[in-house]
Amino acid sequence: MATAADHPPLRTYGRVQSRALKPRQAALMRTLLPRLALPAGALDPVALAAAPAQPGAAEVWLEAGFGAGEHLAAQAARHPEALFIGVEPFVNGVAACLAHVDDARLANVRLHHGDVRDVIERLPDASVGRLYILFPDPWPKTRHKKRRLIQADFIAGAARVMKPGAVLRFATDWADYADWTLERFLASAAFRWTAGRADDWRRPWADHVATRYEAKRLGDCAPIWLEFERV
Repeated sequence: MATAADHPPLRTYGRVQSRALKPRQAALMRTLLPRLALPAGALDPVALAAAPAQPGAAEVWLEAGFGAGEHLAAQAARHPEALFIGVEPFVNGVAACLAHVDDARLANVRLHHGDVRDVIERLPDASVGRLYILFPDPWPKTRHKKRRLIQADFIAGAARVMKPGAVLRFATDWADYADWTLERFLASAAFRWTAGRADDWRRPWADHVATRYEAKRLGDCAPIWLEFERV
């Protein structure tokens, strides 16, 4: 009889590498990534906050799909009191993020090269203080929408690991994906949409860090900024 292990979840991302890594990036993948990589098995935020990360981190913040790592590194530099877990399936993105971490000598970052759903499954209940999902793969074709990260099971997993009052921030420049995401979060009793006026979804958050990918405007609309609170 087939089991869930025989049918892994559909990938929520496209290609995993675009070009050969630069020499420095390749070196960081060999030397720095093993030091920052999440361990196998169940994840203990207290243990993760030990060296080489920030001892005694007061918060754990998670970024799902950090791209080239510009946002992750900048937020980690601004918030040394928080432990940042970044997850990215794209090899070139992981390598680029490692360069940012190395340049800024960040001690409060841990990385996972792979699927964020794997990390969420291994985190304990009510352990995450903030979750970023910025410009995920939109899968705009109708037949591909089942591959989008934002699905009911993902929202349930996020609700489990997020603390009461924790904030989930989602951004996209695809209008249909914004509608899709809003519909599914509004259907969840675990989250509250924090918007009070149109500018709350039309303008980035005050502490947002723009990235080169965001500036490319590859979608079909201006960026839409959705914030949900764990209730």
